[in-house]
Amino acid sequence: MSVFTRHPRYVFLLLTILLICSFLLLPAPPSSIPLRPVKSVKRILQEEDASYAAALEGREAMVRKWGPTAEDVVSFPVKGDFYTLWDFFIPAFRCPHRVERVGTLGDGGKWFCGLDRLVRQRTPCTIYSFGVNGESSFEAALLSAAPHCQVYGYDFSVNRFGPEVHDDLALSARSHFFPYALGSEDSPYADPPTFTLQSLMRQNGHSFIDVLKIDIEGAEFDALSAFIDSFVLSSSHASSDEPRHPHMPPSRDSEVVLPIGQLQLEIHAWGANGASFAKFKKWWESMESAGLRPFWTEPNLVYVNLVRGARPDLAEYSFMNIRGKHALTDDRY
Repeated sequence: MSVFTRHPRYVFLLLTILLICSFLLLPAPPSSIPLRPVKSVKRILQEEDASYAAALEGREAMVRKWGPTAEDVVSFPVKGDFYTLWDFFIPAFRCPHRVERVGTLGDGGKWFCGLDRLVRQRTPCTIYSFGVNGESSFEAALLSAAPHCQVYGYDFSVNRFGPEVHDDLALSARSHFFPYALGSEDSPYADPPTFTLQSLMRQNGHSFIDVLKIDIEGAEFDALSAFIDSFVLSSSHASSDEPRHPHMPPSRDSEVVLPIGQLQLEIHAWGANGASFAKFKKWWESMESAGLRPFWTEPNLVYVNLVRGARPDLAEYSFMNIRGKHALTDDRY
Protein backbone atom coordinates (compact mmCIF):
# COMPACT_ATOMS: atom_id res chain seq x y z
CA MET A 1 0.00 0.00 0.00
CA SER A 2 1.47 3.39 -1.03
CA VAL A 3 2.13 6.28 1.31
CA PHE A 4 -0.46 8.36 -0.56
CA THR A 5 -3.05 5.68 0.00
CA ARG A 6 -2.25 5.29 3.70
CA HIS A 7 -1.80 9.01 4.58
CA PRO A 8 -3.37 11.14 1.84
CA ARG A 9 -3.84 14.22 3.99
CA TYR A 10 -0.21 14.33 5.14
CA VAL A 11 1.10 13.88 1.60
CA PHE A 12 -1.16 16.67 0.34
CA LEU A 13 0.07 18.97 3.12
CA LEU A 14 3.70 18.18 2.27
CA LEU A 15 3.14 18.93 -1.42
CA THR A 16 1.45 22.21 -0.55
CA ILE A 17 4.42 23.27 1.59
CA LEU A 18 6.85 22.37 -1.21
CA LEU A 19 4.88 24.41 -3.73
CA ILE A 20 4.79 27.46 -1.43
CA CYS A 21 8.55 27.23 -0.83
CA SER A 22 9.21 26.95 -4.56
CA PHE A 23 7.09 30.01 -5.22
CA LEU A 24 8.90 32.04 -2.57
CA LEU A 25 12.30 31.10 -3.99
CA LEU A 26 11.46 32.22 -7.51
CA PRO A 27 13.05 35.54 -8.56
CA ALA A 28 10.71 38.48 -8.22
CA PRO A 29 9.23 39.73 -11.49
CA PRO A 30 10.29 43.20 -12.57
CA SER A 31 8.11 45.91 -11.14
CA SER A 32 5.64 47.48 -13.51
CA ILE A 33 6.04 50.80 -11.63
CA PRO A 34 9.08 52.71 -12.92
CA LEU A 35 11.52 53.95 -10.28
CA ARG A 36 11.65 57.71 -9.84
CA PRO A 37 14.95 58.98 -11.25
CA VAL A 38 17.31 60.59 -8.78
CA LYS A 39 17.45 64.33 -9.39
CA SER A 40 20.79 65.97 -9.94
CA VAL A 41 21.90 68.69 -7.55
CA LYS A 42 21.72 71.14 -10.44
CA ARG A 43 18.06 70.28 -11.05
CA ILE A 44 17.22 70.61 -7.37
CA LEU A 45 18.91 74.02 -7.20
CA GLN A 46 16.95 75.20 -10.22
CA GLU A 47 13.66 74.10 -8.66
CA GLU A 48 14.51 75.66 -5.31
CA ASP A 49 15.52 78.91 -6.97
CA ALA A 50 12.18 79.05 -8.76
CA SER A 51 10.48 78.61 -5.40
CA TYR A 52 12.70 81.31 -3.92
CA ALA A 53 11.64 83.69 -6.69
CA ALA A 54 8.05 83.29 -5.51
CA ALA A 55 9.14 84.33 -2.01
CA LEU A 56 10.69 87.46 -3.50
CA GLU A 57 7.31 88.37 -4.96
CA GLY A 58 5.89 88.00 -1.48
CA ARG A 59 8.54 90.39 -0.18
CA GLU A 60 7.57 93.04 -2.69
CA ALA A 61 3.90 92.60 -1.77
CA MET A 62 4.81 93.11 1.86
CA VAL A 63 6.74 96.27 1.00
CA ARG A 64 3.68 97.63 -0.79
CA LYS A 65 1.53 96.75 2.19
CA TRP A 66 3.64 98.52 4.82
CA GLY A 67 5.26 101.16 2.58
CA PRO A 68 4.05 101.42 -0.09
CA THR A 69 7.72 101.93 -1.17
CA ALA A 70 10.91 100.66 0.44
CA GLU A 71 11.75 104.21 1.49
CA ASP A 72 8.51 104.32 3.52
CA VAL A 73 9.09 101.08 5.43
CA VAL A 74 10.46 101.30 8.98
CA SER A 75 12.78 98.41 9.86
CA PHE A 76 11.60 98.04 13.46
CA PRO A 77 8.26 99.82 14.02
CA VAL A 78 7.61 100.72 17.64
CA LYS A 79 3.83 100.35 17.44
CA GLY A 80 0.96 99.69 15.09
CA ASP A 81 2.77 97.68 12.42
CA PHE A 82 3.10 93.96 13.14
CA TYR A 83 6.41 93.05 11.50
CA THR A 84 10.16 93.46 11.90
CA LEU A 85 12.95 93.77 9.35
CA TRP A 86 13.55 90.02 9.40
CA ASP A 87 10.02 89.22 8.19
CA PHE A 88 10.96 90.59 4.77
CA PHE A 89 14.12 88.45 4.47
CA ILE A 90 13.13 84.89 5.24
CA PRO A 91 15.32 81.82 4.53
CA ALA A 92 13.01 80.60 1.77
CA PHE A 93 15.70 78.55 0.01
CA ARG A 94 16.06 74.86 0.89
CA CYS A 95 19.59 73.54 1.01
CA PRO A 96 19.62 70.32 -1.07
CA HIS A 97 21.85 68.58 1.47
CA ARG A 98 21.70 67.76 5.15
CA VAL A 99 21.49 70.82 7.41
CA GLU A 100 22.92 70.36 10.89
CA ARG A 101 24.18 72.33 13.84
CA VAL A 102 27.97 72.70 13.87
CA GLY A 103 29.62 74.00 17.03
CA THR A 104 28.08 74.72 20.40
CA LEU A 105 24.40 75.23 21.01
CA GLY A 106 23.56 78.86 21.61
CA ASP A 107 25.85 81.71 20.61
CA GLY A 108 28.84 80.46 18.62
CA GLY A 109 27.44 77.48 16.72
CA LYS A 110 26.07 77.68 13.16
CA TRP A 111 23.52 75.87 11.02
CA PHE A 112 25.58 74.27 8.27
CA CYS A 113 24.71 72.86 4.85
CA GLY A 114 26.38 69.69 3.56
CA LEU A 115 29.03 68.92 6.16
CA ASP A 116 29.27 65.36 4.81
CA ARG A 117 30.09 66.78 1.37
CA LEU A 118 32.80 69.00 2.79
CA VAL A 119 34.29 65.94 4.50
CA ARG A 120 34.29 63.97 1.22
CA GLN A 121 35.80 66.86 -0.75
CA ARG A 122 38.91 65.74 -2.61
CA THR A 123 40.58 69.14 -2.87
CA PRO A 124 42.05 71.09 0.08
CA CYS A 125 39.40 72.88 2.13
CA THR A 126 39.69 76.52 3.21
CA ILE A 127 37.77 78.21 6.03
CA TYR A 128 37.85 81.96 6.77
CA SER A 129 36.56 83.15 10.13
CA PHE A 130 36.12 86.86 10.84
CA GLY A 131 35.22 87.61 14.44
CA VAL A 132 36.69 85.09 16.87
CA ASN A 133 36.05 86.74 20.23
CA GLY A 134 37.51 83.84 22.22
CA GLU A 135 34.95 81.22 21.06
CA SER A 136 35.92 78.75 18.35
CA SER A 137 33.61 75.75 18.72
CA PHE A 138 32.37 76.16 15.14
CA GLU A 139 35.86 76.22 13.67
CA ALA A 140 36.98 73.33 15.88
CA ALA A 141 34.05 71.17 14.80
CA LEU A 142 34.82 71.76 11.12
CA LEU A 143 38.54 71.03 11.56
CA SER A 144 37.75 67.86 13.50
CA ALA A 145 35.29 66.59 10.90
CA ALA A 146 37.44 67.46 7.88
CA PRO A 147 41.20 66.85 8.38
CA HIS A 148 41.96 68.37 4.98
CA CYS A 149 40.64 71.79 6.10
CA GLN A 150 42.68 74.80 7.20
CA VAL A 151 41.16 77.78 9.01
CA TYR A 152 42.24 81.43 8.76
CA GLY A 153 40.99 83.57 11.63
CA TYR A 154 40.85 87.36 11.91
CA ASP A 155 39.98 89.44 14.97
CA PHE A 156 41.74 92.54 16.28
CA SER A 157 40.03 92.31 19.70
CA VAL A 158 41.79 89.07 20.71
CA ASN A 159 45.20 87.58 20.00
CA ARG A 160 44.36 83.96 19.20
CA PHE A 161 41.63 81.44 18.49
CA GLY A 162 39.41 80.27 21.31
CA PRO A 163 40.48 77.31 23.47
CA GLU A 164 38.54 74.84 21.33
CA VAL A 165 41.18 75.33 18.62
CA HIS A 166 44.15 76.90 20.43
CA ASP A 167 44.39 74.21 23.13
CA ASP A 168 44.14 71.28 20.71
CA LEU A 169 47.53 70.68 19.11
CA ALA A 170 46.09 68.71 16.18
CA LEU A 171 43.64 71.49 15.35
CA SER A 172 45.92 74.47 16.05
CA ALA A 173 48.44 73.01 13.57
CA ARG A 174 45.87 73.71 10.83
CA SER A 175 44.89 77.17 12.07
CA HIS A 176 46.27 80.60 11.18
CA PHE A 177 45.39 83.70 13.20
CA PHE A 178 45.85 87.41 12.34
CA PRO A 179 44.85 90.49 14.41
CA TYR A 180 43.32 92.24 11.39
CA ALA A 181 39.97 93.85 10.69
CA LEU A 182 37.81 93.15 7.65
CA GLY A 183 36.81 96.25 5.74
CA SER A 184 35.87 97.83 2.44
CA GLU A 185 39.41 99.04 1.64
CA ASP A 186 42.98 98.21 2.56
CA SER A 187 44.55 100.21 5.40
CA PRO A 188 47.54 98.10 6.47
CA TYR A 189 49.02 100.82 8.70
CA ALA A 190 45.80 101.70 10.49
CA ASP A 191 45.03 100.62 14.03
CA PRO A 192 43.85 97.93 13.64
CA PRO A 193 45.26 96.93 10.22
CA THR A 194 42.31 96.57 7.86
CA PHE A 195 42.04 94.58 4.64
CA THR A 196 39.37 93.64 2.14
CA LEU A 197 38.44 89.99 1.78
CA GLN A 198 39.78 89.86 -1.76
CA SER A 199 43.15 91.26 -0.58
CA LEU A 200 43.43 88.68 2.17
CA MET A 201 42.70 85.90 -0.31
CA ARG A 202 45.51 87.18 -2.52
CA GLN A 203 47.89 87.39 0.44
CA ASN A 204 47.13 83.79 1.38
CA GLY A 205 47.24 82.52 -2.20
CA HIS A 206 43.60 81.42 -2.15
CA SER A 207 41.17 81.54 -5.05
CA PHE A 208 38.25 79.86 -3.26
CA ILE A 209 36.81 79.80 0.28
CA ASP A 210 34.70 76.76 1.15
CA VAL A 211 33.28 78.26 4.36
CA LEU A 212 33.16 81.99 5.11
CA LYS A 213 32.10 83.02 8.62
CA ILE A 214 31.61 86.73 9.39
CA ASP A 215 30.64 88.23 12.75
CA ILE A 216 32.14 91.72 12.84
CA GLU A 217 29.65 93.88 14.71
CA GLY A 218 28.11 95.82 11.83
CA ALA A 219 31.14 96.12 9.53
CA GLU A 220 29.74 93.28 7.42
CA PHE A 221 27.70 95.66 5.25
CA ASP A 222 30.58 97.61 3.74
CA ALA A 223 32.97 94.64 3.73
CA LEU A 224 30.62 92.33 1.83
CA SER A 225 29.57 95.10 -0.55
CA ALA A 226 33.21 95.73 -1.46
CA PHE A 227 33.80 92.00 -1.95
CA ILE A 228 30.77 91.50 -4.19
CA ASP A 229 31.43 94.69 -6.15
CA SER A 230 34.96 93.53 -6.94
CA PHE A 231 33.55 90.46 -8.66
CA VAL A 232 30.83 92.41 -10.42
CA LEU A 233 33.63 94.45 -11.96
CA SER A 234 35.98 91.54 -12.63
CA SER A 235 33.25 89.41 -14.24
CA SER A 236 33.04 91.98 -17.02
CA HIS A 237 36.78 92.42 -17.53
CA ALA A 238 38.42 89.14 -16.48
CA SER A 239 41.05 87.84 -18.90
CA SER A 240 40.97 84.27 -20.15
CA ASP A 241 44.31 83.46 -18.49
CA GLU A 242 43.22 84.62 -15.02
CA PRO A 243 44.00 81.91 -12.42
CA ARG A 244 40.87 80.24 -11.06
CA HIS A 245 39.94 77.62 -8.51
CA PRO A 246 39.67 74.23 -10.30
CA HIS A 247 35.97 73.98 -9.40
CA MET A 248 35.03 77.48 -10.56
CA PRO A 249 33.91 77.95 -14.18
CA PRO A 250 34.58 81.20 -16.04
CA SER A 251 32.11 83.94 -15.15
CA ARG A 252 29.57 85.16 -17.68
CA ASP A 253 29.22 88.90 -18.01
CA SER A 254 25.62 88.72 -16.83
CA GLU A 255 26.29 86.48 -13.83
CA VAL A 256 28.61 87.01 -10.89
CA VAL A 257 30.21 83.86 -9.47
CA LEU A 258 31.59 84.44 -6.00
CA PRO A 259 34.53 82.24 -4.92
CA ILE A 260 32.83 80.89 -1.81
CA GLY A 261 30.80 77.78 -1.00
CA GLN A 262 28.68 79.02 1.89
CA LEU A 263 28.43 82.06 4.14
CA GLN A 264 27.73 82.05 7.87
CA LEU A 265 26.81 85.63 8.75
CA GLU A 266 25.61 87.47 11.82
CA ILE A 267 23.82 90.63 10.71
CA HIS A 268 23.86 93.66 13.02
CA ALA A 269 21.00 95.84 11.82
CA TRP A 270 21.60 98.65 14.26
CA GLY A 271 22.35 102.32 13.72
CA ALA A 272 22.41 103.42 10.09
CA ASN A 273 22.51 99.79 8.93
CA GLY A 274 19.03 99.09 10.28
CA ALA A 275 17.45 102.53 10.27
CA SER A 276 17.13 102.62 6.49
CA PHE A 277 15.04 99.72 5.28
CA ALA A 278 15.63 100.73 1.65
CA LYS A 279 19.41 100.68 2.16
CA PHE A 280 19.28 97.29 3.87
CA LYS A 281 17.07 95.86 1.12
CA LYS A 282 19.46 97.04 -1.59
CA TRP A 283 22.42 95.48 0.23
CA TRP A 284 20.57 92.21 0.73
CA GLU A 285 19.53 92.09 -2.93
CA SER A 286 23.17 92.55 -3.97
CA MET A 287 23.95 89.27 -2.20
CA GLU A 288 21.00 87.55 -3.90
CA SER A 289 22.15 88.88 -7.28
CA ALA A 290 25.57 87.34 -6.61
CA GLY A 291 24.03 83.87 -6.11
CA LEU A 292 23.76 83.72 -2.31
CA ARG A 293 20.59 82.11 -0.98
CA PRO A 294 19.57 82.06 2.72
CA PHE A 295 18.61 78.60 3.96
CA TRP A 296 18.51 79.19 7.72
CA THR A 297 18.14 82.00 10.23
CA GLU A 298 17.84 82.43 13.96
CA PRO A 299 17.51 85.64 15.98
CA ASN A 300 20.16 86.49 18.55
CA LEU A 301 17.90 86.32 21.58
CA VAL A 302 20.86 86.24 23.96
CA TYR A 303 21.48 89.87 23.07
CA VAL A 304 17.81 90.78 23.53
CA ASN A 305 17.78 89.00 26.91
CA LEU A 306 20.93 90.72 28.18
CA VAL A 307 19.88 94.17 27.03
CA ARG A 308 16.31 94.40 28.26
CA GLY A 309 14.07 96.31 25.91
CA ALA A 310 16.57 96.10 23.06
CA ARG A 311 15.37 95.82 19.49
CA PRO A 312 15.78 92.35 17.93
CA ASP A 313 18.30 93.76 15.44
CA LEU A 314 20.82 90.89 15.51
CA ALA A 315 20.21 87.74 13.50
CA GLU A 316 22.28 84.79 12.30
CA TYR A 317 21.87 83.77 8.66
CA SER A 318 23.26 80.84 6.71
CA PHE A 319 23.65 81.21 2.94
CA MET A 320 24.76 78.82 0.23
CA ASN A 321 26.24 79.87 -3.09
CA ILE A 322 24.16 78.29 -5.86
CA ARG A 323 26.68 79.18 -8.60
CA GLY A 324 29.95 77.66 -9.69
CA LYS A 325 31.10 74.10 -9.04
CA HIS A 326 31.91 73.27 -5.45
CA ALA A 327 30.98 70.73 -2.78
CA LEU A 328 27.39 71.99 -2.49
CA THR A 329 26.60 72.21 -6.22
CA ASP A 330 28.58 69.37 -7.80
CA ASP A 331 27.04 65.89 -8.20
CA ARG A 332 30.47 64.29 -7.90
CA TYR A 333 30.47 64.71 -4.11
